[in-house]
Amino acid sequence: MAKVLIVDDTGFMRLSIRTMIEKNGFEVADEAENGKEAVEKYIACKPDVVTMDITMPEMNGIEALKAIRKYDPAAKVIIVSAMGQELLVKEAIISGALSFIIKPFKEDDIIKVLKQAANA
Repeated sequence: MAKVLIVDDTGFMRLSIRTMIEKNGFEVADEAENGKEAVEKYIACKPDVVTMDITMPEMNGIEALKAIRKYDPAAKVIIVSAMGQELLVKEAIISGALSFIIKPFKEDDIIKVLKQAANA
């Protein structure tokens, strides 16, 4: 199954996503807590899919998305964002995000999108 890089500045959210995806057969390639770390870890572990929060310290998710896509134009990045960030989600899609999931989300939602991304 696909390897996933989980990017979120909240440890609880990373753990929650990890638990959901591992239970459904995905492998966690690594985790990052900000956009700068996400770019470094993407280059190091070359995951199949990335789940990316938008609002993070040091480098936000959109900047990280752009940097990852510059390094790898075929990168599959799924934005995982809170409600009220519709303009940022739109910017993320324009910047190359494959899809987006609004927090709070259900396990079925993230698994469905990850399966689609892994097969895209």
